[in-house]
Amino acid sequence: MPPWQCLLDKCDNIWMEQQFASDNGAGMCPEALAAFLRANESGHEVAYGDDTWTQQVCDRIRDLFQTDCDVFFVFNGTAANSLALASLCQSYHSVICHAVAHIETHECGGPEFFSNGSKILLADGDNGKLTPDAIEALVTKRNDIHYPKPKAVSVTQPTEVGTVYSVEELRAIAAMAKRRDLKVHMDGARFANAVACLGVHPSEITWRAGIDVLCFGGTKNGLPVGDAIVFFKRELAEDFSYRIKQAGQLASKMRFISAPWLGLLENDVWLRNAAHANAMALRLHQRIKDAPHARVLFPVQTNAVFVELPEFVRKDLVARGWQFYTAIGDGGCRLMCSWDTSPETVDRLAADISELAGIGSNRKGPG
Repeated sequence: MPPWQCLLDKCDNIWMEQQFASDNGAGMCPEALAAFLRANESGHEVAYGDDTWTQQVCDRIRDLFQTDCDVFFVFNGTAANSLALASLCQSYHSVICHAVAHIETHECGGPEFFSNGSKILLADGDNGKLTPDAIEALVTKRNDIHYPKPKAVSVTQPTEVGTVYSVEELRAIAAMAKRRDLKVHMDGARFANAVACLGVHPSEITWRAGIDVLCFGGTKNGLPVGDAIVFFKRELAEDFSYRIKQAGQLASKMRFISAPWLGLLENDVWLRNAAHANAMALRLHQRIKDAPHARVLFPVQTNAVFVELPEFVRKDLVARGWQFYTAIGDGGCRLMCSWDTSPETVDRLAADISELAGIGSNRKGPG
């Protein structure tokens, strides 16, 4: 028995309390861990991404998307988005995205910093989605030299509220972008969940739909760390390796960033993990959608359930040990499922929500 198998067996016996605050909370999936440990057992390797593991993973990603693309690895999604957008824009350019896009709300100005000042222009749209009309409105708003010139569109797939762009929606956005000479970036932190939802080949919602560069998230899908940046237009990746180095994102022992991807890509583990997380979110939705005082805020298409709950329910859930984010409006809770979320954990949370909401419905006041 190889040493790494012993570690996996031990991991199987470790019980961890599952929560719903973020899919970042889940650990490594067994397949990713096995690949990581195999890379460690392989002896010395060339540093800085010239190792056999990294080259193998890049080839597997090219096979996955059925195209000859350039692939780079960074430590996290913020670096992936920021550096990818910086490669598309000069400092006097702007990036169009939805008002709740991650690059606007959760990346601490990273895209602006790494592009030396490219401005983010915000558009509204139902269910967290950009529309061609919204893009057109921002592009044509002004064309004078005092306004940062729109140069890129960034779509989040799935969106920050868990909804998914269809193939047709993405094609329409890309067509508008092409008409206005804009490049299209996709923030795919949970890209696997979108593919699992739509049931299409990953190429159909990326380069075949007109996407120029994808930030392919693995951390939320069972990896320990590390997201992939996939340039479908290779000319856009010119000198990109220098950006990665300058930004402090070039791992010297790159094989430990890239090798776990093999565990995800082999036998479509990445898709299985995402499909399971989506299924757990749908299970949770089905069990709480009719609870008193609970109002589901967005369609449940991937691994997140956004539900509005009264303050007394939220407080009592926290008192019972549940963790979740409340960042959407007044009382909006994000309940995020992971690749390893168990049906039993979902059912326990759903039972607590239903019970507490039911108790509240018998109160004279809002509690």
